[in-house]
Amino acid sequence: MWKGRFTQDMNEAVGRFTQSLDLDWRTVQEDIRGSAAHVRMLASVGLLSKDDADEIELALAQIARDAASGTIEPDVRLEDVHMNVESLLTERIGDVGAKLHAGRSRNDQSGTTVRLALRREILTIWDMMRKLLDTLLRKALEHADAIVPGYTHLQQAQPVSMGHFWMAHFEAFLRDARRLLLAYEGADECPLGCGALAGSTLPLDRGFAARDLGFSKICQNSMDAVASRDHIIGFHYFAAMFGVHASRISEDLIIYFTSEFGWVKLPDAFCTGSSMMPQKKNPDVLEILRGKTGQLIGGLVDALTIMKGTPLSFNRDFQEDKRSLWRSCDALKGMLEVMPPLLSEVEVDAAAARRGFADGFIFATDVAEHLVKRGVPFRKSHEITGNAVRWCLENKRALTSLTKDEWRKLAPDAGDELPSLLAPEISAARRDTLGGASPRQARIQAERGRKKLDGLSLEFDEYGKSYPELFA
Repeated sequence: MWKGRFTQDMNEAVGRFTQSLDLDWRTVQEDIRGSAAHVRMLASVGLLSKDDADEIELALAQIARDAASGTIEPDVRLEDVHMNVESLLTERIGDVGAKLHAGRSRNDQSGTTVRLALRREILTIWDMMRKLLDTLLRKALEHADAIVPGYTHLQQAQPVSMGHFWMAHFEAFLRDARRLLLAYEGADECPLGCGALAGSTLPLDRGFAARDLGFSKICQNSMDAVASRDHIIGFHYFAAMFGVHASRISEDLIIYFTSEFGWVKLPDAFCTGSSMMPQKKNPDVLEILRGKTGQLIGGLVDALTIMKGTPLSFNRDFQEDKRSLWRSCDALKGMLEVMPPLLSEVEVDAAAARRGFADGFIFATDVAEHLVKRGVPFRKSHEITGNAVRWCLENKRALTSLTKDEWRKLAPDAGDELPSLLAPEISAARRDTLGGASPRQARIQAERGRKKLDGLSLEFDEYGKSYPELFA
């Protein structure tokens, strides 16, 4: 395509090194759809006759169908998806096909193709994320009355509703969903018509092409349009944060599933055994989820590093941005395929959770706050409770085993009702402040979360309606 300027053919090694078919052939449908929009626009401004435009579009539609059926074998010598499609077009309809690229560069063409493909990927990922969020809401209601230990520093801290635990992860993934929406909005700008970097001397109608492709916005600066990869980096940021949150919930469940904790039960269908040890039930799916996070974080670092130090406007470095982009998309879809069905079958062993309360020290904060209610300054109540815990440790007693008489000696202001308050269900139920760990609050959070999820779904649904229909 640039043979007019060069006196030598491209070195074969260079051709293999610079090709991007392994990265962009997966976007052949989006590339063809972008070309169809460009053809329609050229016809609308008089740069193509209607007959030529119709012939080109019919041929493009057939190429799309052939690509979908696998009857086309792309030629690596043509470097990328764009040149393969254009070459097939001219082979099939001759010189008319050579009119397709008027007013267009591979820079704005590639940018349009990737944004179309990324929008489609995001909509698919959202559908899967919605199932994950819905699963967490259902688990929160299912386990609202199950009381389990809550931890800080991985040390028992205070009793919490298991529903509260699920809602904690729901809130994190809901923030991720918001980031995914922002990633869609970042990709929802059309660069077609920006050319190589400076626009075109031809009378292009960029608004026509953008509307035809369902973009809600048009890139406003041609240099920025071909140089920016913010939309890709924004998606990677979502993916990295999602990976972190997927890793954290996996880590929680892996720990609580261990024999040492033992109050979470994982479904057999999402665990594996050992080739040597017959007794083993290993949480392999959760471990792989945790491991996938490295790829997602790596994708963000990869994209940022590619962009760092590149001058305006386009640079061939940008070709490599798709390698980690598609890998992250595929990793995310794989993770989201297994997470909802796995989480939906997680059970709580209430008896095992109760065994974790045996020494009663998890109720120490209840004691301190009870004293505050009775007029003791908090720092003093903290000291009194700490002394009571130390006394129990020295005498090998559970905090919940102390009699009223013993409490009168250790905490004179405690009153006779204190022992009756030191029980898991009572302790959790009393944590009823907004956002607290009580069963009632877990249900309130789930109700509020459902409304947030429904609102976010409406926003994504609107974007889904504007996505253009592909040929195949």
